[in-house]
Amino acid sequence: MLSTTDRQRYRRHLQLPEIGEVGQEKLLAARVLVVGAGGLGCPILQYLAAAGVGTLGIADPDQVDISNLQRQVLFGDADLGQPKAEAAARAVQRINPAVRCEVYPQRVDLAAVRDLVAQYDVVVDGSDNFPTRYLLNDACVSLGKPLISGAIYKFEGQVSVFNYQGGPTYRCLFPQPPSANEAPNCDATGVLGVLPGLIGCAQATETLKVILGLGEVLRGRLWLFDALSFQTRILRFPHNPERAIINLDTANAADYAELCHPPLREITATELQAQLASDTPPFLLDVREPAEYELGHLPGATLIPLAYLSERVEELPRHHPVVVYCRSGRRSAAALEQLQEKFGFDNLINLTGGLRAWATEVDPAMETAVA
Repeated sequence: MLSTTDRQRYRRHLQLPEIGEVGQEKLLAARVLVVGAGGLGCPILQYLAAAGVGTLGIADPDQVDISNLQRQVLFGDADLGQPKAEAAARAVQRINPAVRCEVYPQRVDLAAVRDLVAQYDVVVDGSDNFPTRYLLNDACVSLGKPLISGAIYKFEGQVSVFNYQGGPTYRCLFPQPPSANEAPNCDATGVLGVLPGLIGCAQATETLKVILGLGEVLRGRLWLFDALSFQTRILRFPHNPERAIINLDTANAADYAELCHPPLREITATELQAQLASDTPPFLLDVREPAEYELGHLPGATLIPLAYLSERVEELPRHHPVVVYCRSGRRSAAALEQLQEKFGFDNLINLTGGLRAWATEVDPAMETAVA
């Protein structure tokens, strides 16, 4: 039953015959998982909280960076360096203290996705990478959950609703993920600051429609928006049984590890020497052990042993080239894979051959450190 405060707060909903008390009670009882508390996640969370969705799960592994503030409107300067999921939850509580927030400040991965998705009625994808999009789709198909999907690129955005009432899935529309080189990256290309607000609001709208059973949901339809022309289009796409049966139970788990797997960027010792002498030298990360570091290291290098990377990941810049090295290049390659896959870094470069190559090509005095 609605309380007196509920009736006051949601009066404009109650005045709509299509919603009324029964609809508002549905919203208050709903559990929605929002994956990604960035550009899309911020408006999604704002409007779902204001609408009275009873429980919001917030999953995001990142911390608030000053470059986020141009479009991620839940955050301000006081939130810099804070986990996004936690900062977003605090903002939601300011908007509507009655909303329950369940916070997951880590990446949604194969090991956790089933248990996480199973707890919610609807999943809203505000992520910014293809591995997460395919993983969420397959989890929703496996568990029979609707997926509200959105994506943005520069001045364009799109929204659709997948796996709703037996409708098409994400794989019906996009059967194959792009390669790592083909996948768009907002850090590299930029995005108009207001665009995520428009697309996120559309996702929030579709979420409310799904919960309330209102209107014509974007099932089997992809809504496209161009901010420069302010034109919209809707593309229809069919249910494909062969693609729609792919879920967490039928897919090969190894496929997820390869999905959009980012290639390792390499740099030779000679090339690194030239970059270090330039006006904008790269950040140097040494992933060896302290005893090895003491024997010899590149000037200015930061030591973070491979085993401690996850604990100290916040020490690494995300918007400046980072050259990672070890003795031979093997541990540094493993470090790149870990940082790219678990934490979304796309600015990492491996020193080919490690310090052994540096000693051979650049500085023979380093030979004693790698003997």
